[in-house]
Amino acid sequence: MGYELSKKEIGERIAKLRLIKSFSQEDLAKNIAISRPSLAQIELGNRSVSLSEMQRLSIVLGFSLDDFMTKDFLTNQSLKLPDETNEELVEERISVPTLNINKFKNVLLYILEHCAGKPNVGETVLYKLLYFSDFNYYELYEEHLTGAKYKKLPYGPIPQKLDAIINQMIDANQLQRIKTEFKGYPQKRYLPLVKADLTLLKASEKDVIDKVIEQMSDWSATAISDYSHKDLPWEVTEEGKDISYNLAFYRELPYSVRVYDEDDND
Repeated sequence: MGYELSKKEIGERIAKLRLIKSFSQEDLAKNIAISRPSLAQIELGNRSVSLSEMQRLSIVLGFSLDDFMTKDFLTNQSLKLPDETNEELVEERISVPTLNINKFKNVLLYILEHCAGKPNVGETVLYKLLYFSDFNYYELYEEHLTGAKYKKLPYGPIPQKLDAIINQMIDANQLQRIKTEFKGYPQKRYLPLVKADLTLLKASEKDVIDKVIEQMSDWSATAISDYSHKDLPWEVTEEGKDISYNLAFYRELPYSVRVYDEDDND
């Protein structure tokens, strides 16, 4: 009776072979005619591999299908990977975001228009609504919403340059900062003094933001912080480092917002 591999074992073998052959995820995905997120899901063990995909993988990565399915396959491979392997896995998938300040300001105004009146929405909740809007949009469309970079900090994720942007908006009479208390704790809140320019937001962008607001804008600062700290992009990033947007493709439920079709060969 032959050895039966799980999807997770297949994904691990493909990921290790890819590294041995010095392929980036993007390059390997192109070579076997699937999307990069689909390959990421395969390597995570969340997506099955079709026979035709396995055949293309065997050609590109140079392995025998019969050997691949054996229990001891990996013991015959050169798997002494360098200590920086985990860093390499992250670095190779980095899509460098470029902050669109106008877009960021309008996303911020749009969120505040919808929930600034809620007593729980102080800085902490606002930061998290921005984070999930940005990362959910990137996972769905493989494009940046605002292009903001987020850093992993104890109370993060926090968008970088946010203080400077907010101060600029306050000086321009676009925002008002209020210091108050909520449930006995000091709180900073922001009120929009102008409306967001909706011509700068695509329907798909508004839809993602609306869903984030609907899901999370009533959560307490503690609840939304705890939730964000279990999101894989935040969880696997080293303290003080930028959070890679491409880690969104490695999310699992309930965080993943994209349906990864096992038969999707785009």
